[in-house]
Amino acid sequence: MAGRLLIVDRDGVINEDSDAFIKDPEEWRPISGSLAALGEATAAGFRIFVVSNQSGLARGLFKPEQLHRIHHRLLREAQTHGAAIEAFLFCPHGPRENCACRKPKPGMLQTLAARSGLALSGSIMVGDRASDIDAARAAGATPWLVRTGHGDANAAYAQQLGVPVFADLASAVRALCRGGAP
Repeated sequence: MAGRLLIVDRDGVINEDSDAFIKDPEEWRPISGSLAALGEATAAGFRIFVVSNQSGLARGLFKPEQLHRIHHRLLREAQTHGAAIEAFLFCPHGPRENCACRKPKPGMLQTLAARSGLALSGSIMVGDRASDIDAARAAGATPWLVRTGHGDANAAYAQQLGVPVFADLASAVRALCRGGAP
């Protein structure tokens, strides 16, 4: 299936982030407008994938089954807005494990490209951290930053690199559907 590729970070972009980690579906709260934005992107022909560092697994804060239940809730609620999320890719490792999949390394994005058959060049990755920007750039995707989550703290870094900065996922998707950055 052909289509344009939209890669989206989870915590701080689609849903509210938490310093205590999102450990179960009941703690998961969508950011206002984010699910409708995913529906808008789907309607515009984008293939949507979610990529997320989930070091809470390595820290023993939650189990893979809990993470899958969180993703199931996200998927179910996004579908009510017309969104089609093709897959969730996540890094289960901690920051000190030096794995290839943890952002800012490009491993998750490279896996996504291999599994989907889609080229990362020309794709957009929306995140809220410098690690999202760096992973996208290392993989050949175009990074966009949102100010939700940790985005405000990373906006200067993004602007220094010429990365477009948006208020939230909804405003980023509106720009994307119009054909580009502001």
